[in-house]
Amino acid sequence: MAEVILLDGGMGQELVTRHPGQKTGLWGTKVMLEAPETVVAVHSDYIAAGATVITLNSYGLLHDRMERAGMLDQLGDLTRLACDLGQKARDEAGVDVAIAGSLGPMGWSYRPDIAPPSDVAAPLYAELVAMQAPHVDLIIGETVSSVDTARGLLMGAQGCGKPIWLALSVDEKDGTLLRSGEDINDISPLLEEFDVDATLLNCSPPEAIDAGLPVLEELGWTTGAYANGFTEITADFAQASASVDLLTKRTDLGPDEYAKFACRWVDQGARIVGGCCEVGPAHIARLKERLVEAGHTIRSL
Repeated sequence: MAEVILLDGGMGQELVTRHPGQKTGLWGTKVMLEAPETVVAVHSDYIAAGATVITLNSYGLLHDRMERAGMLDQLGDLTRLACDLGQKARDEAGVDVAIAGSLGPMGWSYRPDIAPPSDVAAPLYAELVAMQAPHVDLIIGETVSSVDTARGLLMGAQGCGKPIWLALSVDEKDGTLLRSGEDINDISPLLEEFDVDATLLNCSPPEAIDAGLPVLEELGWTTGAYANGFTEITADFAQASASVDLLTKRTDLGPDEYAKFACRWVDQGARIVGGCCEVGPAHIARLKERLVEAGHTIRSL
């Protein structure tokens, strides 16, 4: 039996469900400003569900996204707010939970073709890491869809003094490929070159992760996975600043169904599992139950 770190689920879609209003490309940031208590509540619900790692609401706090919104001057204050809200939820719970800083992809999610080159992205990521690192227990680079995006992020995160996890997003039809079309194996030289503590697959359909995880396992790093619950990433959404209401939630991926996928990933060797967009607290609670029933131990960082 395995010792498993249990991640939380998605933040953004939970905020869509819980907070009324016109959705925007910076919805998570908007809610954090208008109703910070809602962000704390989502963190708290994941802790109550059994997550041993919660992830900051900082995925969209990136220079280019904030600049497009005319909010670049607020980047530092909003990053600190995201840190404070995560810490507040942990303090109120009074349990052993790690806090992960989140770094999203520059350009736009699922669009590595419009991401800045690694030499441009690296100093920007370094600035973000410097803001987050004093307040978190680890850093996760999330929804990384190309080798060059991974390179820029890892260059920027080096020397931060915290564990670094790299979460890759894979093609929806062929999970052995990154969304850029590159093979998962193409990431291997970066894992050798940079200080990476774990590699994961995220924000992809669970069926694609089923295909990609064995490839990731062969690279020899600690692995993990957390899938999304969208029917597909539409062409309309793959435009910078698109609103999340363009995406549709699957109806065949309830807590039981999702837990079956994630338990299979643990059987394949994953030691970090959780959920991404449209995977909520009920999914994480059921996943914990299934893992414990199977004889696995849930541990913190």
